[in-house]
Amino acid sequence: MGLHIDDYRTEGFFDEMFVENSVPREAADLLIQRLQDLSTEEIRFRQQAAEAALYQMGITFAVYGSEAAEEKIFPFDIIPRIIDASDWQPIENGLKQRVTALNLFIDDIYHDQRILKEGIIPPELIRSCAAFRPECVGIDPPNGTWCHISGVDLIRDGHGVFHVLEDNLRSPSGVSYVLENREVLKHTFPRVFGPSKVRPVEDYPNQLLHMLEGLAPAMVDEPSVAVLTPGVYNSAYFEHSFLAKQMGVRLVEGRDLVTQDGFVYARTTRGFEKIDVIYRRIDDDFLDPLAFRPDSMLGVPGIMDSYRRGMVALANAPGCGVADDKAVYAYVPKIIKFYLNEEPIIPNVPTYVCWNEDDRQYVLEHIDQLVVKAVNESGGYGMLIGPHASAGERAEFVEKIKANPRNYIGQPTLSLSRAPIIAGDRVEGRHVDLRPYILFGSDIYVLPGGLTRVALKKGSLVVNSSQGGGSKDTWVVDR
Repeated sequence: MGLHIDDYRTEGFFDEMFVENSVPREAADLLIQRLQDLSTEEIRFRQQAAEAALYQMGITFAVYGSEAAEEKIFPFDIIPRIIDASDWQPIENGLKQRVTALNLFIDDIYHDQRILKEGIIPPELIRSCAAFRPECVGIDPPNGTWCHISGVDLIRDGHGVFHVLEDNLRSPSGVSYVLENREVLKHTFPRVFGPSKVRPVEDYPNQLLHMLEGLAPAMVDEPSVAVLTPGVYNSAYFEHSFLAKQMGVRLVEGRDLVTQDGFVYARTTRGFEKIDVIYRRIDDDFLDPLAFRPDSMLGVPGIMDSYRRGMVALANAPGCGVADDKAVYAYVPKIIKFYLNEEPIIPNVPTYVCWNEDDRQYVLEHIDQLVVKAVNESGGYGMLIGPHASAGERAEFVEKIKANPRNYIGQPTLSLSRAPIIAGDRVEGRHVDLRPYILFGSDIYVLPGGLTRVALKKGSLVVNSSQGGGSKDTWVVDR
């Protein structure tokens, strides 16, 4: 006997796989049939086999703040999230629109600042932005591109409408999970995968390498590319080494690089070898002790001077984080309108910027109904979910907002969509989000699907791996 699908309940939420209780969406029909054909023991075996495969691949992340910052396997559920191609196309169009506008915004902020002079965005909002880098003013990155690799977090509301929850432009992580999850799922449901016409994701490393090589200085015929990692103790080190291996390029730490006569070289057993393009997974603060934090032991002294002179390309560009500040996020619809003269294809979640007095007052008066976020935190940290918080926790956040209003935004608690997970011998709904990945090169490539994160704890809205969430493979299917 297969999984108990018949008693599945959507419970009033928009469900990614079911139209209503136990009635699958057309794109998911083949998968549901297969799940019902498999016995509970077979499904449990496949789930365990998938987890074992991911364990053998070494797909881990570090949980900082715990006593030992131990490495953990990223939890994985074998029921994929399925998105019909007709639903995916407007997402892809909207993501291309968004990153195009954000790139123009970043370039403008570090040059003419037209958007500030014309009063679309308050200048003080940018001046007070922790990710704004005065050191980047006047820099012209290769091809005028700042945000080469983006991860845009999307949620689906109770009506099935996608919204952008936040933009990740500095060093978005998680794409390695997308690629490895897909490898596992192809072996888990081989009889479903092919007939479902799932769009491939395996080409991402090639697309990434092609984009990076396109950033090399004009006089370089065969660019040398490297991935710059903070080292083995970084929570995303697996991904850094994975992508370097998949692209066939060098993985380096700051101590492996040196600047000389404006060029950047890697120390090797054969002597110095010039590096033309660096995919950096190090935050701006630690990139160059001569330009940013002088106490950084992770970066490369002088690399910003080499970058400024066009001797090496950096992806993503230093300073691009000004566009993923959560307070700046609230202005993205205006940014799209200003630079492209278009309305956003994918809307924002309504946002109250506590820096604004009226917004702040609303947040303080309705904190029991809102999600409050620190503008520069990630991973589910620095966040209060008002309806689920205690009176003490809400009071603590009220004081934090009053002490530093620029650092907080408020958003309504949305009815996040759900997708089924395996829970024993049945399937149950859990809340999900979606992080598609976008590469901005000579054209814009959007990885079909992306990383679906799932709140494995029943009723939880927090999908971050550091907060107990897991992941699913995401299938964009052509019918």
